[in-house]
Amino acid sequence: MDLRHTMKGRRALAAVAITTGLLLTVSGCGGGDGGDKPSATSTSQSSNGGGGSKPQASSTPSQVAALAEVKGGDITLTVTSAARDQGGYVTVSGKVTNGGGQFWIASNWRGDERELSGNGASLAGASLIDSKGKKKYLVLRDTQGRCLCTKFDGGGVEAGQSADWFAQFPAPPADTTNVDFQVGSMPPASIQISGGE
Repeated sequence: MDLRHTMKGRRALAAVAITTGLLLTVSGCGGGDGGDKPSATSTSQSSNGGGGSKPQASSTPSQVAALAEVKGGDITLTVTSAARDQGGYVTVSGKVTNGGGQFWIASNWRGDERELSGNGASLAGASLIDSKGKKKYLVLRDTQGRCLCTKFDGGGVEAGQSADWFAQFPAPPADTTNVDFQVGSMPPASIQISGGE
């Protein structure tokens, strides 16, 4: 009986270690600042003990240079990273800030497709638009229709707070570096994709 509990504990510890390592790897791939300092995103996510799809609320300003920033009403969407990965996808990440006086519900960011209805308040409806190649890339999904993107805790962001987010897309051709990131009713954010490591 003791061996069984020991093995169960070791498996849980290994899962936490792997999840933390993956979060740090994903966060580190898109920094683009050339420094070895961990970003505020990787610190807040790793202290959460995993849960890569859950954003961390924060009222402190981001120290990462923005690739793009767009505003829609009281909401500010900041894109801090767009990195091409070796697996054939692009990870876009950033921060959403609620500058209004009420809780912001991210329901219209999940997309209109029936397959995405189970994603709740998330970035499942986000897309990358390649004007040069005349293509639109949708957020990657698993076999059950769950997006490879952030789902917001509580369905949105509290007034005056910010939350980190990410979304993964199929990679455009290697010679395509400039795309537009679009989600919900927010204006398109023109971003540049950095090369993978």
